[in-house]
Amino acid sequence: MRTTSLLAALAMGLTLWSPGHAAGAGVNHLERILASTTLRVCIWPDYYSITYRNPKTQQLSGIDIELAQELAKDLAVDVQFVDSSFARLVDDITQDRCDVAMFAIGITPARMEKLRFTRPHLASDIYAIASKSNRRIKDWADIDQTGTVVAVAKGTLHEPVMKEKLKNAQLLVLDTPFAREQEVQAGRADVFMTDYPYSQRFLINADWARLVAPPDTYHVTPYAYAVKPGDDVWYARMERFVSDIKRDGRLMAAAKHNKLERIVSP
Repeated sequence: MRTTSLLAALAMGLTLWSPGHAAGAGVNHLERILASTTLRVCIWPDYYSITYRNPKTQQLSGIDIELAQELAKDLAVDVQFVDSSFARLVDDITQDRCDVAMFAIGITPARMEKLRFTRPHLASDIYAIASKSNRRIKDWADIDQTGTVVAVAKGTLHEPVMKEKLKNAQLLVLDTPFAREQEVQAGRADVFMTDYPYSQRFLINADWARLVAPPDTYHVTPYAYAVKPGDDVWYARMERFVSDIKRDGRLMAAAKHNKLERIVSP
């Protein structure tokens, strides 16, 4: 099945299996959650508007923080947030450090080999952030040019996408999102690639930065929640949750609260 077909099927809420989905049989996360009265949710605490920890107050906010709390309420349990990242995502889920990853995880073929995704609740195109002082990048067409340096964070979906898309520009893969931003601010990179949620909140907090948007659709990725393969009962409960929040309006309410209504997946 081609990559586009896989992502299209996921967008329609179909169950997709890979050889990895047969592993982990017998694990019952829902039983453990109810017995311990604790839902462990992996988050990336630097994801603006999604799962963000304010460095001053240490308070968490974002659409998936709110929806994780709704899931815990539905299950009548407490929620425990576990710090993760896109680089650690697969290990954290497959090694049972959390029951579910809820930080708008882009569905990619590589991740689908290791994780099981719910139907998408969000979808975003790719955007670029440049410094206001950068004279090389005026619009999107200036990015993939000889001499341009494009920064991405290791482990994010932007790494494989830009490796495939760029023909002329130099791709700079950095260990953390903060590092890619530093490179652009310092002028060592021309742009860094990100998504709609991160770009909107980042621009509010970085007066040196400006958005470079594609003129047309560039590479839209559906975002979903991820669980460990092999536990059909827990997967079915997560699917029910996503269906419920779409139907009863909780998804759209949380999206509007975080100014993300334009990227809600139907």
